[in-house]
Amino acid sequence: MNRPPRSPTTKSASPTKSASPSRASKKAAASTPSSRPTTDSSELSEQLKALRLPLFREQHPLIAEQAAREGWTHLQFLSELATKECQARHQNRIERLMRNSNLLAGKTWEQFRWSRLPLHVRQQFETLRSGAFLDRQDNVLVFGRPGSGKTNLLCALGDQLVRQGRSVCFTTCQLLVQELLRAKRDLRLERLLKTLHKYEALIIDDLGYVQQSREEMEVLFTLLAERYERGSVLLSSNLPFSKWEQIFKDPMTTAAAIDRLIHHSVIIELNLLSYRLEEAQQKKDAQAVSQESKPGSEES
Repeated sequence: MNRPPRSPTTKSASPTKSASPSRASKKAAASTPSSRPTTDSSELSEQLKALRLPLFREQHPLIAEQAAREGWTHLQFLSELATKECQARHQNRIERLMRNSNLLAGKTWEQFRWSRLPLHVRQQFETLRSGAFLDRQDNVLVFGRPGSGKTNLLCALGDQLVRQGRSVCFTTCQLLVQELLRAKRDLRLERLLKTLHKYEALIIDDLGYVQQSREEMEVLFTLLAERYERGSVLLSSNLPFSKWEQIFKDPMTTAAAIDRLIHHSVIIELNLLSYRLEEAQQKKDAQAVSQESKPGSEES
């Protein structure tokens, strides 16, 4: 007996469950910030201290007030703070370089009597003050009789170089060779040479002014050989090259030292009278004029 086929059972579609209003509102609230970030001035100050931004830490409240008054954008506010921080760091670096330079106090570019120098020498130093010769590791050799202004001239140039952010070390030849000799005896000469190599410009004043021993000149030659084409030497001497054998005690050492110095160098000769003698003569002349102008100074 055949059974009739069953009719397909139609299932009623179950209604789609709608999201709960409370859940939807919670998701929307989670995706939207509930409030702006809070600003804790004390916490910000400590953060700037940790980041080593002292000027940011000191100036940001005042600059923030100015920015609010003048309607600055966030970028303008940040740029102003960053500019002041960079300026302060640059100034601090210049002051640190000046302290470490050992340059003679008061011997600045502005205080040097440029009128004493010939025009071509003034032009040479105008070119040197840019500091471009340091990038080429060129040397500057200044010759002249005692009192011609060699020391003051190199200090004035060193002052300008430091103000441009260049590292400079000033020393007399006598003090330098004594320090080199002590370092050699203490087996730390290599360390001292590396320390001196950190300076872009090494000013050695009065080479040959005081006679040195052969041992002292040997360590000085070691320094000159070490700095050859690695760092600039600014040197003053009252002795011409023809008399440098008196300094280095040996013809071959003398020739080698001169060769290393004059290669890539600017040589300046100051054919001037002693400025000390000039000042003494000027004072003497002024006193004579003053004496003559007093009443009763002339014979009746």
